[in-house]
Amino acid sequence: MSLGEILRSIFINIRENKTKVFLTTLGIIVGSLTIVLVMAIGNGSQASVEEQFKRLNVGTLYIMPAFGRKKASLKLGIDDMEAIAEEVASISKVSMVINGNANINFYGKSTSSFVTGVMADYNGINNLELEYGEFISEDHSNERFAVIGYELAKLLFEDEEISNPVGEKIIINGKRFEIIGVLKYLGNSERGFNPDEGVFIPYEVAQRYITGKNPGPMIMTLAKDINHIDSAIDEITTVLQKRYGDKSDQFMIRDAGSSLESARNSARTMTLMLLSVATVVLIVGGIGIMNVLFVSVKERTKEIGILKAIGARRKDILRIFLLEAIIISAIGGILGIILSMAAMPILNYFNVRAINTMFGYLLAFGFSVLIGTFFGYYPAAKAASLRPIDALNYE
Repeated sequence: MSLGEILRSIFINIRENKTKVFLTTLGIIVGSLTIVLVMAIGNGSQASVEEQFKRLNVGTLYIMPAFGRKKASLKLGIDDMEAIAEEVASISKVSMVINGNANINFYGKSTSSFVTGVMADYNGINNLELEYGEFISEDHSNERFAVIGYELAKLLFEDEEISNPVGEKIIINGKRFEIIGVLKYLGNSERGFNPDEGVFIPYEVAQRYITGKNPGPMIMTLAKDINHIDSAIDEITTVLQKRYGDKSDQFMIRDAGSSLESARNSARTMTLMLLSVATVVLIVGGIGIMNVLFVSVKERTKEIGILKAIGARRKDILRIFLLEAIIISAIGGILGIILSMAAMPILNYFNVRAINTMFGYLLAFGFSVLIGTFFGYYPAAKAASLRPIDALNYE
């Protein structure tokens, strides 16, 4: 039999059994749809992670109180930062950082915002870009100056005819602060803090008016380059041990590179887990195809006998049923991909970031065809192995 005759026979059978074929493909449709969406959500998670860390230098190191210490009585201070700056040769920048919440007011508009007290090197470590003005510098260390995030600026000044709010005064916890800069829009947050909605003020001013001296500050440093990260960690550990002895274990050192890799691994693990679920769905769909083909072989036993009697070879019968399984699964894969495209606006509505890629489409389609081929082969081989005389006498 020619390929054209085989395909004609297949499409006639599909057309005459549309409902059965549709129900057979449901598992494949759902499986391929799931694969595309899982890959898209995984890509969205990866992109979010990359964006979250893109403003940080890979050599950024955090020195902070260790987690899980019930009696962590020690707190980092400016003298610790100065010791690290003087004794650690592997770093190029260092800054104290302290966080707190405050009420922000501007002519009747009020909001609660995250406030970060920083020093001059903070921006050099974090690579924050400014829409207007300048960032906190050494000249501002004891002054009530503020740099505000883009979203906070929009909230406070949206009804004002102000394109550049630098020089305006805002009230933070009852104290008047002058705006000296506005950050460019970032669209991401890190460690629970969204710079777009936050305020940056000088470190000592934050201690005096916002946080007091009770909250535990953090020290941020920047290694000279990626090759100095390990040596910087070792040197900082030595400084802490020299200053605090056995109690130095109340502090820990984290690097941005490991945090980034950890976040990437978490996103990959979640994607693989969901992908395995999609694979199970496809396998169930493949079993459905196999069952339907077994029924089809039974129903078409006499047809198989007639085809063999008029000269159809064993491989022709094998091709008919195997290609039918592949075509059914391919149709299911294509329908699943189309439905995934339609599902994207729904994901966006629920603020789930998903990025479709050609690889996701090809993976879903490839899996669908592979499942159809794998589970379709045995029924096809069973049909091809029927003897003509048995098939013709089958009741």
